[in-house]
Amino acid sequence: MVGHRTSIDEVKRTEATNMRKVFANSARTPGTTIFLTLCVAAAAAAGEADRRALFGDLHVHTRYSFDAFIFGTRSTPDDAYEFARGKPIEHPAGFDLQLDRPLDFLAVTDHAYYLGMLEAMSQPDHPLSKLDRAAEFTQARTIAQKRNAFRSAAYVGEHSDADVIRSAWKRTVEAAERHNDPGVFTTFAAYEYSARREGGNLHRNVIFRGDAVPDYPYGRLDSINPEDLWAWMDDLRSQGIEALAIPHNSNGSDGHMFQLVNFAGEPIDAAYAETRMRNEPLVEVTQVKGTSDTHPFLSPNDEWADFEIMPYRIGQWNKSRPRGSYVRNAYQRGLKLQAESGVNPYRFGLVGASDTHNGGASLDESNFVAKVAVLDATAELRGSVPIVAEEGVRAYNDTYYKTWSASGLAGVWAEENTRDSIYDAFRRKETFATSGPRIVVRFFAGDYPDDLAHRDDVVDLAYAEGVPMGGELPAGSDGAASPRFLVWALQDPLGTPLQRVQVIKGWSDDGHAKEQVFDVACSDGGTPDPETHRCPGNGAEVDLSDCSITPDRGASELVALWRDPDFGAGQHAFYYLRALENPTCRWSTWDAVKAGVDPRPGLQATIQERAWSSPIWIGGPPTQ
Repeated sequence: MVGHRTSIDEVKRTEATNMRKVFANSARTPGTTIFLTLCVAAAAAAGEADRRALFGDLHVHTRYSFDAFIFGTRSTPDDAYEFARGKPIEHPAGFDLQLDRPLDFLAVTDHAYYLGMLEAMSQPDHPLSKLDRAAEFTQARTIAQKRNAFRSAAYVGEHSDADVIRSAWKRTVEAAERHNDPGVFTTFAAYEYSARREGGNLHRNVIFRGDAVPDYPYGRLDSINPEDLWAWMDDLRSQGIEALAIPHNSNGSDGHMFQLVNFAGEPIDAAYAETRMRNEPLVEVTQVKGTSDTHPFLSPNDEWADFEIMPYRIGQWNKSRPRGSYVRNAYQRGLKLQAESGVNPYRFGLVGASDTHNGGASLDESNFVAKVAVLDATAELRGSVPIVAEEGVRAYNDTYYKTWSASGLAGVWAEENTRDSIYDAFRRKETFATSGPRIVVRFFAGDYPDDLAHRDDVVDLAYAEGVPMGGELPAGSDGAASPRFLVWALQDPLGTPLQRVQVIKGWSDDGHAKEQVFDVACSDGGTPDPETHRCPGNGAEVDLSDCSITPDRGASELVALWRDPDFGAGQHAFYYLRALENPTCRWSTWDAVKAGVDPRPGLQATIQERAWSSPIWIGGPPTQ
């Protein structure tokens, strides 16, 4: 451990000041920093080069969600939008929630099943309040009562009222319209389709492009087969109503989210692949209930694979099978299907989200309050601090909440902060995800000159001579050189410095999935080892007694122009960027520090916050 340390708050303030100076100097001297040319571009630039990074959350629940209402949440969609714009809202446990800065866009995604039912049941003059068990759901006070009510959802289903659901959906859409402020803050009418299969999660968030929406949300009470959801969306599209679906928590799907067969167990064909990609161009890779990038079982040679893994199926203690549950494995399976049958249903981009059921998310590890309102509002309930801490005895609440994460956010590269521009970014998959901080990343591939990263027209040339994240390049003929990849990451100005940027490669070799992780940009003057492809350590450490971190380590910006040293001409592969911060305390350690106790044994004490780009695919016919 090093001798001199500074608190994480001091580091955040210092880095924010430094970054503001960088931005100000860049503005005065165009072209003097990579940030200016990559993020802002030249003043005269237009179109693609003018795109800017925007951050939002596409997965938020309010009082209209059956489960959130039982957990104690009373915030409305209007409250959620006000929260996203920077205003505080009251947490169900009685304290205030507030973001450290506003978001650029938001979608309230309450569950379609039983939408607004509990809210209606709580109104004394509503017929649903007269049900014999209404008080069981609307007046549950203790945690045990709330959990019992949640487990009794089938009773509410027996009395499902289509008019109530339709009315709540109408109010949800109206709230999105009220708060949409083109150029400043964007909202999307949206909801969650919450299907399950054999205990595995098949949930999707359905996001509508504009103000054209159906009068009723298609939910799991209509069908638990996502293919039926896609057919419904295709029918809406024929009526001029455009939407896309975003699968989430594939980590808890027990292998069902990214199968090698369709819902009926039949081989995947071109029609299935085209339908899925038309309706699901994105996947949520990180959120409160864990990360769905990869799993140590699937990626044993990736030292950073064990990141915020929730190994269980959603809402239970049964383990979720890793194969078919994580996005990197899905990309590999897509290449396998492509090699065997010429189709690939898994060419999706990446976003992050929170899945908060509090009406507003807590994305900061040092201020995390989890997601299910009064059920996990304290450190003791989350299992991070002992409920009994007598001499020689430390007993913890044994809950899977301990595997949850202070995550995440969706990032897009869009020309302006409007529905059309952001939705277009969703469609072309020029999107990225973060585990909570506002790390900005860019990723391009193409036939680029050696000096690309240092040119004033870098963004124009990157688009003109290649493709951005979410794009595709042909495999090339035998003997063709690897494309060059432009990788770039900028730290969150209120966050922690960056340690390294990596490129993750996946490919299929004779039907066998392969992958490799390359460090391509190192902080503190380091360079990747040509044999191990790893950066040297930069000396950044964390003091677990107070969560202070080593000062003066890490980078505010990392850039590289990289070529795959193991590229195989004609090879079909995918590549995506992963940017890692220096280590910091995990939320559970912060809870322990605040309580004056040691961190709970068996939990990760520190984490490395990160960002993931959408992939770039090399080879294979594009699937629209």
